[in-house]
Amino acid sequence: MKELLRELVAQALLDLKRDGFMPAELTPPDFTIERTRSREHGDYAANIALLLAKPVGRKPREIAEAIVSKLLKSQSVDKVDIAGPGFINFHLSQGCRLGTLRRVLELKSDYGREPEASRDSVTVEFVSANPTGPLHVGHGRGAAYGASLANVLEAYGHTVQREYYVNDAGRQMDILGTSVWLRYLELCGESLRFPDNGYRGEYVYEIARALRSEHGDRLRHAGRDVMADLPADAADGGDKEVHIDALTGRAKRLLGDDYRLAFGAGLDSILADIREDLGEFGVHFDSWFSEAR
Repeated sequence: MKELLRELVAQALLDLKRDGFMPAELTPPDFTIERTRSREHGDYAANIALLLAKPVGRKPREIAEAIVSKLLKSQSVDKVDIAGPGFINFHLSQGCRLGTLRRVLELKSDYGREPEASRDSVTVEFVSANPTGPLHVGHGRGAAYGASLANVLEAYGHTVQREYYVNDAGRQMDILGTSVWLRYLELCGESLRFPDNGYRGEYVYEIARALRSEHGDRLRHAGRDVMADLPADAADGGDKEVHIDALTGRAKRLLGDDYRLAFGAGLDSILADIREDLGEFGVHFDSWFSEAR
């Protein structure tokens, strides 16, 4: 509708140039056609007359009256009037409104959508929470925002790929893997002090239980061998960051290739939980891109 009204105004300006009302060489300014704030002022308003006042050397209202006098008849427009200093207000016809309703009923959810793939391809990467624990309400906000943005872009004709970037590499993931292994050792009956900077949620216990159920004592090492000669933790007057890094290094040395079992158990379980939560929230991704692979 805005494009139709803009075309009607543009044609009226050409007629005014031919009549000598405004200079033939004048390029009309870029004007707006916007929804009115009040229904008594119609449905749409154009500010073209106000913008032309200075270059044409006439009062805005006089220009608005001249434009309205040259507007072509349209079945979509019932009435045109002038408000304030020179705004041109358009009142849509009943037939236009009913025609729009018919299109809405016919097209249903496709109403307002541009043809598919009529614009550039776009990748929208959102949520992408570290897979070190369950999602929280802040992630839900990001999920709603990102999914809505992707839907809008898709409706506008873009080919949209919704991507979750899985941050499954780096120090925090190693801390998760070590935390899972330590809880696993506790379930095996080993006595050790859990690090101040480890992941302490109940979900870590659940992952450790599943790990032991699947692999039995395969990953078991004596608690004294795990904790021997490590730098002091924060509770003992040391540095918790140095302590957890040393503990992670110990886990990798003792377990060797089996370290990937503890690491993978944490990653796979939490990712599955994230997928399930997002799915129940109505958010789905086309690709899950792994940082580590």
